[in-house]
Amino acid sequence: VFIVLGWGFVNSDNYTPYIPENTGVWGEYGFSGIIRAAAIVFFAFIGFDAVSTAAQETKNPKRNMPIGILGSLAICVVLYVLFSYVMTGVVHYTAFKGHDGIAPVAIAVDHMGTALPDGSIQSAYPWLNKAIILAILAGYSSVILVMLLGQSRVFYSMSKDGLLPKFFSQVHAKFRTPYKTNLLFLLFVSVFALFVPARVAGELTSIGTLFAFIIVCASIWIMRRKMPEIPRAFKVPFVPLIPLLGVGTCLFMMIFLPFDTWIRLILWMLLGHDIYVYYGSKHSNLYNGNSPEKGNRV
Repeated sequence: VFIVLGWGFVNSDNYTPYIPENTGVWGEYGFSGIIRAAAIVFFAFIGFDAVSTAAQETKNPKRNMPIGILGSLAICVVLYVLFSYVMTGVVHYTAFKGHDGIAPVAIAVDHMGTALPDGSIQSAYPWLNKAIILAILAGYSSVILVMLLGQSRVFYSMSKDGLLPKFFSQVHAKFRTPYKTNLLFLLFVSVFALFVPARVAGELTSIGTLFAFIIVCASIWIMRRKMPEIPRAFKVPFVPLIPLLGVGTCLFMMIFLPFDTWIRLILWMLLGHDIYVYYGSKHSNLYNGNSPEKGNRV
């Protein structure tokens, strides 16, 4: 709705300069600012990968998994590009500075109207701000649901492999879902969101996901070379070109993130390393030559 209604208020002069000059500070406008912004807002695309974590609960995953992953990614790219184009076309980017407590789209909506003699603007769609707030809340709810669903399935699989305690792989007798893990994540995410600033959470989410994607891309190449006989319903084409491009792109964006975000990533990785050393390595089915347990399946 915002894209359609705002298209008529786009002023091409607002796109000048298209790439503002760097202020002299690394990551503030200029090319470095573009890459840093891309790395920070990368978390907005997170979710397409969560589709793969529900493969065990999917009918015909060979067909539906690629459609779900690539389809959701394509839709997000188109909507984000159009939304950003309209928002920065309706109002100059400098108008957003200093309004951290206000959603940028709300500022853009206030500029969609008729200029009054006193210099103010009478909004043509005063109801749109409230509608967008409701849409944002609904969007957040769906994103949180998908992310919690995906993360609980990741912990479920790790627990079945012996890398985490069996608590994380216990499923509900009726719904066949890892309900204890879901409840634990509900508590953790609520406390995390309450005390951690949004900027820190966004940067930490982005750098963690980019690092995880580097591992995934590298693993595809390694597994294709070392275990070519494994049945694969869907095979990534053009290996190793695509994995190498994935590793390079993710690493390139990570470099432009703030230094303190790297410190948080290292501390988080050290925590995961300690969990693996003191628990995972001793209980790993792969390390001990055991087969994964059967029965308690999602």
